[in-house]
Amino acid sequence: MQRSKYEVDMCHGPLLKKIITYSLPLIFTGLLQLLYNAADIIVVGRFASSTALAAVGSTSSLVNLTVNLFLGLSVGVSVAVAQHYGAKNYTEVSETIHTAFSLSLILGVIVGTFGFFASRTMLEWMDSPAEVLEQSALYLRIFFLSIPASMVYNFGASILRAVGNTRQPLYYLSIAGVVNVILNLVLVIRFHLGVAGVAIATVISQYISAGLIILCLMRTEGCLQFHPKQLALKPDKVWAILRIGLPAGLQSTVFSISNVLIQSSINSFGALAMAGSAAASNLEGFIYTAMNAISQAALAFVGQNVGGRQYHRIHRITWICLSVVFLVGVVMSAAFLAADQFLLEIYLPDDPAAVEYGIQRMFMVNTVYFFMGFIDVMVASMRGMGSSFTPMVVVLCGACGLRIVWIYTIFAANRTLEMLYLSYPVSWIVTFLVELAFYFVVYRRLMARHKGETELQEADLAQS
Repeated sequence: MQRSKYEVDMCHGPLLKKIITYSLPLIFTGLLQLLYNAADIIVVGRFASSTALAAVGSTSSLVNLTVNLFLGLSVGVSVAVAQHYGAKNYTEVSETIHTAFSLSLILGVIVGTFGFFASRTMLEWMDSPAEVLEQSALYLRIFFLSIPASMVYNFGASILRAVGNTRQPLYYLSIAGVVNVILNLVLVIRFHLGVAGVAIATVISQYISAGLIILCLMRTEGCLQFHPKQLALKPDKVWAILRIGLPAGLQSTVFSISNVLIQSSINSFGALAMAGSAAASNLEGFIYTAMNAISQAALAFVGQNVGGRQYHRIHRITWICLSVVFLVGVVMSAAFLAADQFLLEIYLPDDPAAVEYGIQRMFMVNTVYFFMGFIDVMVASMRGMGSSFTPMVVVLCGACGLRIVWIYTIFAANRTLEMLYLSYPVSWIVTFLVELAFYFVVYRRLMARHKGETELQEADLAQS
């Protein structure tokens, strides 16, 4: 099948240039998304109030929990499509795509409905301060209306990325993002809707991006073409998606739960600490997004090469991605730390105390942030090889479990923000070292399975 001009050949030729070519649109996509999210926070902080900013910021852990669940499931879609595409099983690719969209619509409606009615209860569980609770609940209820569209977009984007097409999702996000920013300004400044205006803008932009990704796949030729009348839940395709996607989604969800616990601990220090932490966390997101783009490249490249039986390229893909992540993480973290006060004052122009809280978080977290990128690359490579349960268990025990234990032991004995933030670098370093060891275990299992399949094929040929 002829490749489109947007696709990258992952199974042949030099890797570094192709990984960078694949990753750059992903980096720009993620950075644009964060810029739009930052625009939400900046507009609220400048034209509403610091209380409104704290209300939006305090929902980020719950929002991320929901979004990360979908992103985890979309990993299953990406791996399934990449492996079938690499093996040139084009009928399987088409069936996977239509099953994925059916699944996205069903789960999107279920989770969106649940979140809409449970928003206030979840915030109360997080001990959100009374002064921000009502606004936070309003923001979350409106946000959950966007969940079906968000899931459709993420599944659609993962399909395109699995075959090397990272540019078109960037174009669609750019269009939706511009609409989001314009609506933010109009609804918050002109109509004084505050957090509700920001949430409404998010919902509208999400449905625009979902519509664009659907139109793209409907107009695509070949096995990637989407036909609404062919929507169906093929049991074997559902299993293929969930086998990788459920552990990935569960990992992301539990990871977010650990962050919810940390956010609850931050909430106990008051609204200023919440605002400073929210601003610093948003800045961290720019670094993470750039590193995460490289891990998505590792997932797609390893997945296609496993499907195409190009096993000798797996180690090279992983080491190249680790090297690029290290470079990106160190350079961006150093730049952000050098300009920490200036960057935080963009979010918090009239709250010097909140800025100090933000600087405190940036110093503790950004210094070794590249370890977070290392973890993502190792996990992505293992998932590309078809192993999702093992990296999930390691992350749950290393990152999530260790943080929870830290909160209830070390932080409980020394209740300072420094001690709370220290849980991030400690958990990252421990988790990466364990993931690295298991990466080699998963690779050896893949090679043993391949050797067994080869010997079986040779035996069949000898008998025929």
